[in-house]
Amino acid sequence: MTEPGDLDDEELLNRAHQLRLLALRGHAETRRPARLHEAEVRRRFGTPTTVSATLEQAAARRRPFWRFW
Repeated sequence: MTEPGDLDDEELLNRAHQLRLLALRGHAETRRPARLHEAEVRRRFGTPTTVSATLEQAAARRRPFWRFW
């Protein structure tokens, strides 16, 4: 298997996604390669940001109709 650092961006993202799906389905031998590929994705692209997040406010926590004390 090719090392994650040797892959181009598109192939790295595709392989990381496929390996994670296999690991989630119970293939134990794909857990370590999935972690290595995901670590390389984070190294290249950084952590996700809130740039694509919606501007809607989060649902406010409703207070109970009674006061505790």
